Amino acid sequence: MSISQPRPGLRERKRAATRQHIAETAMAMFLARGFDEVTIAEIADAAEVSKVTVFNYFPRKEDLFFDLLPEAHSLLEAAVAVRGQETTPLAAVRALLLDLARRRHPFAPAGDGSYDGFLRVVSSSPVLIARAREAAAELEDHLARLFADAGGPLADAERRSPEEAADARLAAALVAAAYATIYCETARRQLAGEPAEALLADHASRVDDAFDRLERAISARVATERRA
Repeated sequence: MSISQPRPGLRERKRAATRQHIAETAMAMFLARGFDEVTIAEIADAAEVSKVTVFNYFPRKEDLFFDLLPEAHSLLEAAVAVRGQETTPLAAVRALLLDLARRRHPFAPAGDGSYDGFLRVVSSSPVLIARAREAAAELEDHLARLFADAGGPLADAERRSPEEAADARLAAALVAAAYATIYCETARRQLAGEPAEALLADHASRVDDAFDRLERAISARVATERRA
């Protein structure tokens, strides 16, 4: 199932192209010299735009490095919103994360080594590490809202109650914590030079195992509530 989106107008396409050009220029410089060694002025000069233009698209320097974060929010939203009636939001997120791994997307760092530079720059910059943690918290909050709006993690009721909202927040926190742990371990092993195919398979297996455990825990909670 998919939702057709209208083609962006010329102005939107030009803005998207400018944003991508600035981000790609900045990333090339970050990978070559390190995040902390590159200034916004240098990026603007290399991209042939003004500093004001850079900040119009990227309010913080860190946003230039993590320019795919808006895509992460969009992917989560689409996964939960566009799903079959028999698919819970939790199952939809599981399917999304496994699909990202299969596609060797940057959100699942188990690939052919082309992502190593990105990981090394992050690990060498306290500023980027702090922003990554902040971004993870933002994604967790977004996921909690998506779960709550969909009727809770299991989407088995139409009601909206404080208990249901709390369950949605808890499920989102558990998903976020589990995936962050898996992601970081996969990234560590990727940088250590483990074979890509085996690492990819292990990454997907660990995602599946984490969601199996989470679904069992939620099912047990629901069963207990129904007996009460």
